Amino acid sequence: MLYAKAKTDFLEYLEIEQNRSQKTIANYDHYLTRLNDFGGDIQVSEIDDELIRKWRLWLNRLGTNTSDELGKSTLNYHLIALRSFLKFCAKRNITAMTADKIELARTRRKQVTFLNEDELARVFEQPDVSTLPGLRDRAILELLFSSGLRVSELVGLDRDHINLKRREFMVRGKGQKDRPIFISVEAANWISNYLDRREDTSRPLFMRYSGTKKVDLSGNFHRLTVRSVQRLVAHYALMAGITKHVSPHTMRHSFATDLLMNGADLRSVQAMLGHSNIATTQIYTHVTDPHLRAVHEKFHHKAG
Repeated sequence: MLYAKAKTDFLEYLEIEQNRSQKTIANYDHYLTRLNDFGGDIQVSEIDDELIRKWRLWLNRLGTNTSDELGKSTLNYHLIALRSFLKFCAKRNITAMTADKIELARTRRKQVTFLNEDELARVFEQPDVSTLPGLRDRAILELLFSSGLRVSELVGLDRDHINLKRREFMVRGKGQKDRPIFISVEAANWISNYLDRREDTSRPLFMRYSGTKKVDLSGNFHRLTVRSVQRLVAHYALMAGITKHVSPHTMRHSFATDLLMNGADLRSVQAMLGHSNIATTQIYTHVTDPHLRAVHEKFHHKAG
């Protein structure tokens, strides 16, 4: 079978049978099309070790706007997409190499940026809660830290998604997987205060109050965007005198770090973050590593 035809069938399989998001499908299409760009209109059976080796070299030299080489993580995204495609081919009895023959490029472990208790307190104090936008922003900051939500999950929330009395709700994250979200009393109170001040009845939990496109044709406020939340988090961090880059994901890291520092186990944190693989959660070993010295001091036999 021609690669281009099999790729189309694979993308349709992701959409219909795997129920993957349109964004994920578009990303896979982008990565897999680059194999077509390199190899031409080949047969799936022609994808072998040598072709992939040459493709990886080609990808590596594509470069980006800021570098002469493609980043290792970006290169791995291409290879992960190809792995998934080859697994699909095996399911459909399409002659192809086995997916496990593709090895990912080694990458450095990411340095996790998080805020300590003092930094978080300073950030929370920055919004002017006497205004509706400021009250909204305080609620957003509290919710991000309290829940560990991804920013895309946060902006997709509607009023009726969140139960402020029980302080829990379900969210659909990456891979269309649902997981429970629990929030603190403080976060619930700030969200409640924000909703009480609102005079509209729009569904979105967090609304836009500035910009030229803040309302639709019916005069309703638009939902806050991912980029807007990224900007407001960075803005309040700078106002708080924090010079390192702070994003909504920093708040998610801070959530996980806080849990682990207070004794939560890695598996529970994995479930609350919605990580499908425990290896992803292990980036937080910066928290558990310092405890090793204490364990050593307490339990190692001291010669004397």
